[in-house]
Amino acid sequence: MAEWLASIMPNVVDYSGKFWSSCMATGQMFLIAGGFTLVLGSVFGVLLTVTKKGGIAENAFVYNLVNIVTNVFRSIPFVILLIFLIPLTRTIVGTAIGVKGAIVPLVFGAVPFFTRQVEAALANVSPGKIEAAAAMGSGKLGIIFRVYLHESVPDLIRAVTITAISLIGLTTMAGAVGAGGIGSFAINYGQNLHHQDIVNVCVVVLLIFVSLLQGVGNALARRTTNRALIRRTIDI
Repeated sequence: MAEWLASIMPNVVDYSGKFWSSCMATGQMFLIAGGFTLVLGSVFGVLLTVTKKGGIAENAFVYNLVNIVTNVFRSIPFVILLIFLIPLTRTIVGTAIGVKGAIVPLVFGAVPFFTRQVEAALANVSPGKIEAAAAMGSGKLGIIFRVYLHESVPDLIRAVTITAISLIGLTTMAGAVGAGGIGSFAINYGQNLHHQDIVNVCVVVLLIFVSLLQGVGNALARRTTNRALIRRTIDI
């Protein structure tokens, strides 16, 4: 097996230690930045939904503030955002390179995207259900958790899946400017040293990872959608 691998991707075998450490770095960036993105994007998405005009907690100042900040950071290309945030990144984590240096720009790059995904998912909730919950005495937090988030689970799962796949792409771009990970490995040891087998393997690894994310996301979305349909049928 080892001889066969060495014959089809000799340079990957030669740099196997760097390859595995790069995979680990990408995994760390994905998990840490993904965790922050999930929490912050959910909060901001809910804020945009409930504070908009006609929302259950209408507040023009909060809505406009979150909306403008989201639009600003979504409009900046990620590579430019990496450079722009270098002073802030150094202030927060002490460095602008490596895995630690990539977390801050990854969060700033992914949170606005996920915020819009959450906002779109919550917009599909029937206003009638919100009015019914309010009529039965549910408070604002109750409506958020029991109606908005509960009723939009399938759409939120799809939003998480799309954002996770997008975040993989961002980690790869971050690797191009010194963050490490598979992107950095493909450029430094593949392209720069003219080792095509390294580039090919990196592409395959990313393809497998993205396919797994998409498959799991689709399966969970279908399962929760079917459950929601069954529950609605029973209610009828």
